[in-house]
Amino acid sequence: MTAIRLLLVDDDPLVRAGLSFMLGGADDIEIVGEASDGAEVETLVDRVRPDVILMDIRMPSVDGLTATERLRGRKDAPQVVLLTTFHADDQVLRALRAGAAGFVLKDTPPAEIVDAVRRVAAGDPVLSPTVTRQLMDHAAGTAADTRRARARERLTALNDREREVAVAVGRGLSNAGIAAELFMSVATVKTHVSRILAKLDLNNRVQIALLAYDAGLVEEVEDDGH
Repeated sequence: MTAIRLLLVDDDPLVRAGLSFMLGGADDIEIVGEASDGAEVETLVDRVRPDVILMDIRMPSVDGLTATERLRGRKDAPQVVLLTTFHADDQVLRALRAGAAGFVLKDTPPAEIVDAVRRVAAGDPVLSPTVTRQLMDHAAGTAADTRRARARERLTALNDREREVAVAVGRGLSNAGIAAELFMSVATVKTHVSRILAKLDLNNRVQIALLAYDAGLVEEVEDDGH
């Protein structure tokens, strides 16, 4: 099995050392580089070609949000998991829209951080219940009507089956869960997800979920009792 290539980015050398010790012990994870600031990320991505970046959201020069946004336009950009000390950071939504695949709290148990890296490398987002609640609050917040209309207009690019998959992604289902619910193979689900990303010019499943929330589709499905 090919190891997951991981880049660590944090301005605190003690945090980097702890993460390196923790993650370096996993047989399927290879730490291919470290950086102390977001300004170094693009150069290191070119040099070491990571699959996943585990990056602090707050750094003194270029923070994790800006570094994530800079990676967004790159072809085959690595997945980004942001480290934060806050359960409800006010910049969560900005980061998710920029293409972050999820968040990990710095006090998360080591085994869960390792699992988060594995899940993101496999294409599954890492969103805590706190972040999910923020998405729901955001969908019902100010300017919701305008956001809903725009999101629904974008989703007209999808066919009915792709729309069903997008809603299932928004509900947090895994590929296997979507396959079971919609009576299709996991391979077919992956194909639909790839087509959704391409049609809507999105980076990852988290952004599909955001769009489904903005369009009010997840809320509609839950109200129907599914």
